[in-house]
Amino acid sequence: MDSFSSPSPGSSQQMSAQELKNKLQSQLALEYAQQFLETVRGKCFEKCITKPGSSLSGSESSCISRCVDRYIEATGIISKTLFGGSQH
Repeated sequence: MDSFSSPSPGSSQQMSAQELKNKLQSQLALEYAQQFLETVRGKCFEKCITKPGSSLSGSESSCISRCVDRYIEATGIISKTLFGGSQH
């Protein structure tokens, strides 16, 4: 049985609506985090790593750090705008 199958009618393992909602929110949050990391890794690598090698140069390391920081900041602004309403 997969995580979306409903238990048999007489089962004592039926989830309440709130438990199901919480489980779905957790799964969505995990998926979002994985997509976020893949996007940041891809975009920042493409932007900052010009000559792949066995280690990062100081400038590559700084570039990646700044890139990730900017991406996190932008994502926070977008999230606040979409989900937090206007705070002006």
